[in-house]
Amino acid sequence: MLTAENTQSVKVRPVVRPFYNDTSVFIEEEPVNFMKQVQHKNCISLYHYKEIPQFLSGNPYILHGYRVHLPFNLCIKSLFVWSNETINIWSHLIGFFIFLTLMLYDIVVTIPNFNGVVADYFIMSFGLLCFQYCMLCSTGYHLFGCHSERSCEWWLGVDMGGISIGVIGCYIPAVYYAFYCMTIWRDIYILIICLLTVSTLFLQRFQDFSSKRWFRMRILIFTALAACGVIPSAHWIYLNNGFSATIVQIFIPKVAVLYILGMIALAFYLSRFPERLRPGMFDMIGSSHQCWHFVVVIAFLWCYNSGREILQYRIINSCTL
Repeated sequence: MLTAENTQSVKVRPVVRPFYNDTSVFIEEEPVNFMKQVQHKNCISLYHYKEIPQFLSGNPYILHGYRVHLPFNLCIKSLFVWSNETINIWSHLIGFFIFLTLMLYDIVVTIPNFNGVVADYFIMSFGLLCFQYCMLCSTGYHLFGCHSERSCEWWLGVDMGGISIGVIGCYIPAVYYAFYCMTIWRDIYILIICLLTVSTLFLQRFQDFSSKRWFRMRILIFTALAACGVIPSAHWIYLNNGFSATIVQIFIPKVAVLYILGMIALAFYLSRFPERLRPGMFDMIGSSHQCWHFVVVIAFLWCYNSGREILQYRIINSCTL
């Protein structure tokens, strides 16, 4: 990993500590000519918050380490430059390879050992492919968002689409195996989930959806999409005669943990904790968005493991009339 301290090709602009007013808004300075950094094709400059354009100024508590207006080749090269996006990029890029490896392992080892059928290969692979897509969309946004304002907006839309696909990757295997013996309800809930996801993706086609003005509405829509899982979960408990059923006692705690992880991730995302307490201290390591990334990966892993366990349960315990 290259760092700004030990690599001549990485140029860090000298900056001073920021000055805050009472509302934590930075005093504006003269705009910086970002095109100077591309005069030397191998140079990647890192900027202070007060120097960056508006489209990159999403978090005023992250002060240093911004990449600005990089051409495509330098965006790729910045994978190996220590910036405030490095952990955001690599956490989900590594996450992609984790889920790819798990999918291949399931196809070759896990499902054959469970004596699974063709549908099991499809359902388990579908969930993991959704997770991989989500990881790649997030990686792309954090890697190429610094290219230009238009690129940032486009990749933000891709990233939000990836979140929707990641959510459906949790839903489909869970609903399929939870309602495995209740095929009518299984198909109804899968259809509803698909329609909700398609509706969310359709909304993302509108340019205003990616704007800061729609920030709260986006959060509300994605939260509602995730919270919709409570309805089939409650119905599933009822159809299995309540909490006394063995399958309910095994898997409802797993559903509860998944939602707890989701709430923790959302809390990091919205609160901007801990950097709001000490602006500048968590620029490179430990910021709220980095915590959000790690919790999302953990939640997907938990969801995958729970899906694999309920698959095994369904194979061992056949449906009764």
